[in-house]
Amino acid sequence: MSWTRTPLTALAVCVLLLTGTVGCGSDAARGQGEHRLSPSPAGEVLDDTDRHGRHYRETAEGHVPEVGVEVQPGPDGGGGEWDVRVTLRDFRLSPAGVKPRAVAGRGLAYLFVDDRLVTRLRTFEHRLPAGLVPRGTHHVTVRLYADDGTVWAVDGEPVESTADITASQAATAVTPTPSAEAGGAPGARPRPEGRGSRGRVGKAS
Repeated sequence: MSWTRTPLTALAVCVLLLTGTVGCGSDAARGQGEHRLSPSPAGEVLDDTDRHGRHYRETAEGHVPEVGVEVQPGPDGGGGEWDVRVTLRDFRLSPAGVKPRAVAGRGLAYLFVDDRLVTRLRTFEHRLPAGLVPRGTHHVTVRLYADDGTVWAVDGEPVESTADITASQAATAVTPTPSAEAGGAPGARPRPEGRGSRGRVGKAS
């Protein structure tokens, strides 16, 4: 009867492993599974930084995000408020609570007025209060960042888009700056900002 003990023992051990926290697979197989679930490479961190000291991160091959920005006066003249709308391509905004690490094609859109950080966007729209846009011409820029705070870049230039707007005393005068993809418009004054994305130049309308 001794010839039956070894197979039964092996079967019992396998059942125990299947019902416990360890599977019957090898460590190597489990390691391969974990590797398949890891995020895509996030690109190389460069020495260059933006004006706020955050390093550029060159996008990995095959990941070329693009951003556009459009700025319009608020409803009924807006009382000096401006509505900002962001468009993205090959990029998604991270939800709150994600780990502060760079993942290709993901992150936040930072909104600047005259190079001053206004907010970090997790949605495609934002309303600028009148106090941030006094009388005169202003530059509204949206730049893409990884979740670790590095700046996404293509060919060493930040991925961003800028729209020039002019606020009069009535807070409704606009200087349009259409995107490069839109092909321009009469009276438009494009303001190129880096080379991070085709069509990064925004527009105000």
